This record gives sequence, structure tokens and C-alpha cells, in this order.
Amino acid sequence: MCDELTGKGDALGNLKLLLGIDPEDSSQDKKLDWLLDAARARLRVLLGGCEPPHEMEHIVTEVAIIRFNRIGSEGMLINNVEGETQHFSNNDFAGFMDEINAWLDVRKPNSRRGGFRFL
Repeated sequence: MCDELTGKGDALGNLKLLLGIDPEDSSQDKKLDWLLDAARARLRVLLGGCEPPHEMEHIVTEVAIIRFNRIGSEGMLINNVEGETQHFSNNDFAGFMDEINAWLDVRKPNSRRGGFRFL
């Protein structure tokens, strides 16, 4: 079952802040909006079709940052430039799967989380 209330907040502004982009600089807005929309759509799939709740907006932002930083290195697992090595994950959501699974578990029918069961 999906929750009705969701919220994007100021996702673009938060993304710019974390990437160190001036809030008044709109030259990359189209790209940043696409990254946020793509991350949100992929998270929606992981949530079984539910719109990501406001509490998970940080996942959308952080995955958009991961994807932004990988632009130009698509398909690579390791990138080595002048002695600096970067390792990329196959799954941008890997670090968030515990949180995503916990959210899904709470919404399962007949979930008994947090309750007592007497036999």
C-alpha cells in the first residue's frame, strides 16, 4: 500500500547546495532536474510503484549526486586518472537498501513489526 502524502521540497536547491553550485546559476538545471527525476523514478520501482515519501527524499538527492559525479564515466566500474582511482557501484541504491527494505517491510500486509504476539 502506498502513502498518499509525498513531497519533493526544494530538491533542486538541495542538490545545487551539495554540489557546490550557485543557487542563481541555472545553466545546469535541466540536467540536474533530469537526474532527480531519474533517481525518483528508479526509487519508485524499488518501492513497488509507490511514490517516494518525503522521508526518502534524501535518497533521491544522494543518488542524483552519485550519478552527477559519474557523468563521463558511464559503464565503468573503476576509473584511474593520474594516480587517483575511483570505484563505482553497479547499483546506486546499494547503500540505501536497508532503509528501503525497512520501509517496505512496515507496509507489508500482516506486518507484525513493533507488536506482541501471544501463542
